[in-house]
Amino acid sequence: MNEILIRREKKNLGYPQAAALIKKAALRTLQAEGITAECVFSVLLTDDVGIQEANRSFRDTDAVTDVLSFPMNELIPGEFRAEECETEPETGKILLGDMMLNLGRCALQGEEYGHGFAHEVQYLTTHSVLHLLGYDHMKEEEKRLMRQREKEIMGEV
Repeated sequence: MNEILIRREKKNLGYPQAAALIKKAALRTLQAEGITAECVFSVLLTDDVGIQEANRSFRDTDAVTDVLSFPMNELIPGEFRAEECETEPETGKILLGDMMLNLGRCALQGEEYGHGFAHEVQYLTTHSVLHLLGYDHMKEEEKRLMRQREKEIMGEV
């Protein structure tokens, strides 16, 4: 069974439905990518302050963002190879990495884009899990591939 470890960086972040939405989107993404191996990753729910601090510390970018992804493995998009991944010693589950999700930004963007909080949380989770699986959007071709997978997984194709 896949393990998605979700915790809140601080109290009073609100949005109690976030954890269920994240788990649903993450499992849907793993399934869509054909991942049958048992995986584990963590999600830290945070706010503007927390994610800006992490963005500054880990990416040398002093800005608020919506989601950050920290993959454990160097994977090729769409070519998941369990045997090449780090595993948890106690369980043998594949360690995919970590993500940080800015709940306040999810609410704002959901409203701005007109699809609501739930959709935005699920979209950003899908986006982040794809990063953990090797997808990126730095080059135009990578961006096209990642956006296509996001749309397919979210049922927007």
